Amino acid sequence: MNIFISGGCKNGKSMYAQRLAKEMADTEGTKLYYIATMIPTDEEDCKRIARHIDERSGWGFETLEQGIDICELLKEGVDPKGAFLLDSVTALLSNEMFRSDGTCNLKAGKKVAEELTEFARRTGNTVFVSDYIYSDARNFDAYTDRYRQSLAYVDRQLAKVCDQVIEVAYGQRYYYNRERENG
Repeated sequence: MNIFISGGCKNGKSMYAQRLAKEMADTEGTKLYYIATMIPTDEEDCKRIARHIDERSGWGFETLEQGIDICELLKEGVDPKGAFLLDSVTALLSNEMFRSDGTCNLKAGKKVAEELTEFARRTGNTVFVSDYIYSDARNFDAYTDRYRQSLAYVDRQLAKVCDQVIEVAYGQRYYYNRERENG
């Protein structure tokens, strides 16, 4: 089952996603993978990564670091039948859009959406975590607006291919099941 989780920053999405991925692995008797997409750029990023590593300690995750070109993981001997937790779609898009060489790929949203859709299709057992960043009413520069639009596009494409979509807001979870909509 592919699951898409979206919600505000620092509200427990990652811990909830860890539990779901662990349940998938235990139920299926498969390997458990954590796909870390953040490429740290400052001390705050490093602290956040350290906190996430500490939170998953002892859970049985094999950590795979892949900040760009997500489907490359499946070429490296990773078992596509495993249970995956990809955290986060937000960081993956940021890495693809705002490259380390200082360039900006304005078509990154389409690339990331296509790659994540393919990843979901090839694995079938992935929990995707994304940040809900659309409700801020501020005016942003053109690049930030393009990033927000691109993330919204990626999230919509993922929601279409996932069996379940979960929104986390104010500590509450809201579930949207594809089978309920179609059945």
